[in-house]
Amino acid sequence: MDRLQALTSASMRIYPVFLEATGYYDWLYGLRRLFREGARPQVVVVGVGVNYFLEDGVRQDYAPMMFFDARDTLAVASDLHLDRTATSNLLLAHSSIFWDTRSAIRTQILRRVVPHVEDLFLLVNSRPAVPEGREFEEIAIPRLRRLRELCEANGAKLILLVPPTLSSETAVNQMAYAAHTAGVEISVPIDPTALSAKFYQPDGMHLNPEGAVLSHQR
Repeated sequence: MDRLQALTSASMRIYPVFLEATGYYDWLYGLRRLFREGARPQVVVVGVGVNYFLEDGVRQDYAPMMFFDARDTLAVASDLHLDRTATSNLLLAHSSIFWDTRSAIRTQILRRVVPHVEDLFLLVNSRPAVPEGREFEEIAIPRLRRLRELCEANGAKLILLVPPTLSSETAVNQMAYAAHTAGVEISVPIDPTALSAKFYQPDGMHLNPEGAVLSHQR
């Protein structure tokens, strides 16, 4: 980011907001809050993996406090049809740093106490299957249009950045088609076919150092 800012400082100012494993609803309400609080960017670049974009959910740690305000938490609960327990957890996460980060704290403790716990997580948390064809379009296109309309209503152009994931060629192509249909510009930093399994970490979602270098070069 420092290098990108230095290269573009004469023509633009960049305001990065990074949070991994975020999806459509995180950014829908995060952007709503930013616009409501007075942010007026000319361009909004949303970088989100295809799997996360299609999921019906929000990130349970960090996102509630970073992205949502009190009224948003109730709207999110309504959109996702959350029960009272899940809605209460979302409200508490918005107002309590401990509650917002309890999952991350638990994960850090497990990593120190249980050897090779990351391998166990990979067995328990399998990656969800990406829908295809009409089902994919029925989910992705309305969401892309909603984000585009939100940005346009606040004077911003939306660009969707789709990072590579293992075996994601079909998913990335489907997302490119959905974005074109929804009138959203899309950026694909690297063709997924150029990255074999050896360039990914064991989770198949994050690039290892070699993959990161290759992606940066493209």
